[in-house]
Amino acid sequence: MNTRVRLLVAGLVSALLPLAAGADSMRVGVLTCKTVEGSRLNLLVRSTADVMCEFTDSAGNSEKYKGESGIALGLDLSFKSEENFAFAVISASDLSAGRHSLAGKYAGGKASASAGVGLGAAALVGGANDQFGLNPIAVGSEQGVGASAGIGFLYLEAAD
Repeated sequence: MNTRVRLLVAGLVSALLPLAAGADSMRVGVLTCKTVEGSRLNLLVRSTADVMCEFTDSAGNSEKYKGESGIALGLDLSFKSEENFAFAVISASDLSAGRHSLAGKYAGGKASASAGVGLGAAALVGGANDQFGLNPIAVGSEQGVGASAGIGFLYLEAAD
């Protein structure tokens, strides 16, 4: 089983069974993101929005990222004005803030629904050498109308 599949499976297990033995042993921190107002582009089968994110490691150190999030292939019938989401970052190796190790491309499943206020979730794998899993800590919050589902993506780079 390749690294990407192992991380996705481990992340789904830790997201669905938080009391499972060892589920938290791979968690290295939390990544929180918010869409940048006015940056959303929705083309029905592909959607994108700029994001600003912050990673906080298990010691409480943090670093900032900027990037893009959306659905690369799927159906997006939503018109959102704001979206916030948080991921538990899992990895087979230790990770600490300060090196921007999370920079890279992530992909996985993503779905959301909203009517005024809504909910969404995504489970993504990627980064350098596909060594990180991003799994929802709690369902993300959003404001807008519609529904979307498909192959989600997140691109991250160091923010100044």
